[in-house]
Amino acid sequence: MKKFIIAIDQGTTSSRVILFNIKGKIEFISQYEFKQYFPKNGWVEQNPNEIWSTTLKALKQVIKKANKIKGRILTIGIANQRETTILWNKKTGKPLYNAIVWQDRRTQEYCKILKNKKYENVFRKKTGLFIDPYFSATKIKWILDNVKHSKNLLKSNNLLFGTVDTFLIWKLTRGKHHLTEATNASRTMLFNINNNQWDNEILKKLNISKNILPKVKNSADNFGKTDKKITGIEIPISAVMGDQQAAAVGQTCFEKGSIKITYGTGAFVILNTGSKKVNSKNKLLTTICYRLKNKNTYALEGSIFIAGAGVQWLRDKIKLINNAYETEKIVKSTKSNNKVYLVPAFSGIGAPYWRPDARGLITGLTRDSDWKSLVRATIESVAYQSYDLFNAMNKDGLKPRFVKIDGGMVANNWFSQFLSDTINLKVIRPKVLETTALGVALFAGYQIGEFKSLKEIKDIWQKDRAFSPKIKNSVRNKLLQGWKLAIKKTLA
Repeated sequence: MKKFIIAIDQGTTSSRVILFNIKGKIEFISQYEFKQYFPKNGWVEQNPNEIWSTTLKALKQVIKKANKIKGRILTIGIANQRETTILWNKKTGKPLYNAIVWQDRRTQEYCKILKNKKYENVFRKKTGLFIDPYFSATKIKWILDNVKHSKNLLKSNNLLFGTVDTFLIWKLTRGKHHLTEATNASRTMLFNINNNQWDNEILKKLNISKNILPKVKNSADNFGKTDKKITGIEIPISAVMGDQQAAAVGQTCFEKGSIKITYGTGAFVILNTGSKKVNSKNKLLTTICYRLKNKNTYALEGSIFIAGAGVQWLRDKIKLINNAYETEKIVKSTKSNNKVYLVPAFSGIGAPYWRPDARGLITGLTRDSDWKSLVRATIESVAYQSYDLFNAMNKDGLKPRFVKIDGGMVANNWFSQFLSDTINLKVIRPKVLETTALGVALFAGYQIGEFKSLKEIKDIWQKDRAFSPKIKNSVRNKLLQGWKLAIKKTLA
């Protein structure tokens, strides 16, 4: 009988569930997009019930498929969009408010107040993060301050907070387990990554009660079992990770200095720094890469808020394309960018600038510019933003020799080559592009003893293709000059 591991990859724009065999090969995928809500300028929300219903629908299809091909499901791993914040009623399971998404900027003014109180250094030393609306802490605060019945639920001890992983565990186990794990906790701005505890001083400063917070576990750990009434069979949940850290595991970035960048809705560089925390002098984040057997492996991270979301904007908002796959053909049909640049600061701009107030900008338009110029500028912007992150790493004295890439955008060969040209590094694409799901599936297998060591997991990884820089330095410098000017205008 075949043995399977299920990975739930609950992302920003869709819920995807993947059936892997124990060699790390994909047997089946079920995926459903769900709606994004933009109630005000800079606000981004999702309906927690839609997150749950699309996840459950996809999960049931995958379980059905596994039964059809007569396989045994060993375990489930959950990877999730990070920082997105949900508060719900412990008794009824009903969310108090929509999920406030990681891209949401509504707490910008409150973050300014915290910075003016000179709290940033305290927060940074303890959490590795900057004070920014991106993280969960100020989102929780906003719901507590703005949703009337939150206070009553808090008083009666019936209020629960969770990032998306916590909400899904709670739903899958029918309210038996209120848990999260270290990588997700490390993105809340409430978790002390030095002592692996929710930080009392920060909680006090923000006036957030510890009672609403989940228990924090290892990345590979026992998170309970799915309830039979929910999934038809009981399945142990054996690994949980934030999506970017899960991708680092899927890319087997286990050695100090190994690095990956994932191009999903946003794009995220993670550099494994081993058992030591590295504090960036160039505005990169210090975070937990994964935690095994109560020991943290740390990472430096750079966050780009808009990558694939820019392609989605081209498709859904300005309707220049029908699907993401067209972009490669369109860009190839253009000779150059004609000095057109797009800075996709649709919800502020992340590392290394950290400007939540910044907004998108298109520069360099002439009578000769057409819709294809805009498509090309959107795709190019992702490579330029990546350059900014690698440039910050270089200034910190960290110079990787190559980088592993993954996510939907890297299936585009033109983009993968342009990325290599722009960052002036060899980039390596794996055979399995679903590295987020793969990573959490591998850790789930590791937890139940299916894989005995990280080396055994490493042997599963396979290369698809490598791209090396091909353009002249003078051409690269000219392109980057145009980008730097566009950034200057955006930040002004």
